[in-house]
Amino acid sequence: MTTDIIGQGRSNRTAVGVACGVGAGALWGLVFLAPELARAFNPLQLTVGRYLAYGLIAGLLLAPRWKAVTARIDRRDWLNLFWLALTGNTLYYILLSAAVQTGGIAMTSLVIGFLPVAVTIIGSRDQGAVPLRRLHLPLLLCVGGAVCIGWQALAAPAETSHMARFTGFACAVGALASWTFFAVRNARRLRDLEAVSAHDWSLLTGVVTGAQSLLLLPVALLIAAGAQHEAGDWMRLAGVSVGVAVLASIVGNNLWNRMSRLLPLTLVGQMILFETLFALIYGFAWEQRLPTMMEALAFVLVVLSVATCLRAHRARPGVAHEGA
Repeated sequence: MTTDIIGQGRSNRTAVGVACGVGAGALWGLVFLAPELARAFNPLQLTVGRYLAYGLIAGLLLAPRWKAVTARIDRRDWLNLFWLALTGNTLYYILLSAAVQTGGIAMTSLVIGFLPVAVTIIGSRDQGAVPLRRLHLPLLLCVGGAVCIGWQALAAPAETSHMARFTGFACAVGALASWTFFAVRNARRLRDLEAVSAHDWSLLTGVVTGAQSLLLLPVALLIAAGAQHEAGDWMRLAGVSVGVAVLASIVGNNLWNRMSRLLPLTLVGQMILFETLFALIYGFAWEQRLPTMMEALAFVLVVLSVATCLRAHRARPGVAHEGA
């Protein structure tokens, strides 16, 4: 009886964690569309705009409880926040925006689609994790989905030069490495840090990211001084920055942090697939078209990848973490 109750509790934690992962992916998928919505601005300007808004909003939300929250973290936590803000936000978004603007949404999605593989392989080394040999099928399905996602972009006639496409690909690989570091380090730190809620950790990350963006602001303004931007362009940048800051950074990061405490790292990796999935859906809506056969196949493979990974974890319910 007691075993059944414990098993049901872990199953509920997994269900809530997966729901948070899907929600985070739906909101994070918007970041792939943002560079297209404000194409008049370069990746650095887009990054500074988004994260200045994120830092300001996060600071305002934390202000009434600033002393109480910061009293629970030490110097090591601030150092962690600096690296998490840099790799998961500032550097990542500069590289992602550059990849989208030079290589396109589909190619960028292809490369970022390998995040689950990288995170799951690293997570398989954690204590109590599902062995990698039991995750071969989810990983193969994940790779298959990522390949299908980018197939059309790679096979279609290039609308840009080979150098531009190579630059976009290199930026996407850099973004992949940067966010893999973030996903692993953030999940591990959240499980060890019980004194701070997932929401407050997200807000603290936002404050540090905003501070980093503030340091980059003079460079962004210097670049903007040499370009011709109309008032409407600046209004669009402001709208996109605030919208992405609230939806993707504040709400999306909160959902992701909550999920990271509920799920083992090997399953956290699979949740990143939903960001790729929703990025493609938004891309189709932006381009006003239906998915091709290869893209539809990618959807199926993504769903099967997550489903088989969930099944592997349910076979060993004890791997679920007991984080707050």
